[in-house]
Amino acid sequence: MDQASQDGTTAVLERRLGVFDAVVIGLGSMIGAGIFAALAPAARAAGSGLLVGLAIASAVAYCNATSSARLAARYPQSGGTYVYGRERLGEFWGYLAGWGFVVGKTASCAAMALTVGSYVLPEQAHAVAVAAVVALTAVNYVGVQKAAWLTRAIVAVVLAVLAAVVVACLTSADAGSGRLAIGSDASVSGVLQAAGLLFFAFAGYARIATLGEEVRDPARTIPRAIPLALGITLVVYAAVAVSVLTILGPGGLAGENAPLAEAVRQAGVPGLVPVVRVGAAVAALGSLLALILGVSRTALAMSRDRHLPHALSAVHPRFKVPHRAELLVGTVVAILAATTDVRGAIGFSSFGVLAYYAVANASAWTLTEEENRPPRLVPVVGLAGCLLLAFTLPASSVAWGAAVLLLGAAAYGVRRGITARGES
Repeated sequence: MDQASQDGTTAVLERRLGVFDAVVIGLGSMIGAGIFAALAPAARAAGSGLLVGLAIASAVAYCNATSSARLAARYPQSGGTYVYGRERLGEFWGYLAGWGFVVGKTASCAAMALTVGSYVLPEQAHAVAVAAVVALTAVNYVGVQKAAWLTRAIVAVVLAVLAAVVVACLTSADAGSGRLAIGSDASVSGVLQAAGLLFFAFAGYARIATLGEEVRDPARTIPRAIPLALGITLVVYAAVAVSVLTILGPGGLAGENAPLAEAVRQAGVPGLVPVVRVGAAVAALGSLLALILGVSRTALAMSRDRHLPHALSAVHPRFKVPHRAELLVGTVVAILAATTDVRGAIGFSSFGVLAYYAVANASAWTLTEEENRPPRLVPVVGLAGCLLLAFTLPASSVAWGAAVLLLGAAAYGVRRGITARGES
């Protein structure tokens, strides 16, 4: 509560949110730019098995969110799995979860920036992406945060654009249900890889699990809100995927950098193309702004615990933001946006975030009945699903993701060794 008092959000922590409010907040965290960015790389992996991959991704997301919800009720404080892992499994696992989150979400920032570039100015996507990162880092630096009403406005715009895409595609004379059939091009490994990539599109659902201090009767409200929000999101995503596939087919979808815009063009509604491009850009910019905020704040928390350089814990005396952490995050994201592609950024992001939720599920397994543990199958399926999807991502994503996690673990070991020698 001290933290809340310092940043002026004490009123927000009053228990005044019901199930509907929690569902809206969950939708605001999930329905965004991911669906504009992840469909094409997932289609390249799964081919005609794309929809199966989407179903697997949603099942793993449900388990992760349920485990996180039970832990959030037990530990209603900021930090998420960084806290849960530390409290249930030990300091190292909490640290590894926090490291995976920072790394994965930093890559998510790059993916969102590249999504802006792909839809706004495809031939200069990297330059636009870097400009977007610089601009939003500057916005965050002066303490301007995305308000709740802006979140709702962005969700409304995105839902309206996605609905227009679905209607335009399904009512087109060129729509063909035969393009939905699962063919010989679909393989188990390809479908699982697609599920790992599509997991990116569900990023943010755990925001529901952090509402323990803000909802009425959280033990009942959060478990109800999670399946509702995830269910609505899955329906929206499935409708978009099905409609786009009926126009482009798996092969056509796989070859597009801005697939939703191309789908409405081929559906015979070219006038809708700029609307879709603007909607995608708005969604991606909103997600990017929130992600930069979230990553810099997690970096701040970890630097305060000296798991990251303590210099990053500095707070600007005027703007009251972790300015050094924000500048570092912005710099890294800008470099990634200039040098990577969307598929690589999404794969790398998914690996880090799946590692994060693997720790969450392992932590949830240790809860007792008295601590309102989830059904035993939930954390088991969640943990197994996270590990399976993480290691079936594109080989480069697995290699880089594993290397960065090992680097983080090594840094932790070095720091512990230095601390131990200092104490002795």
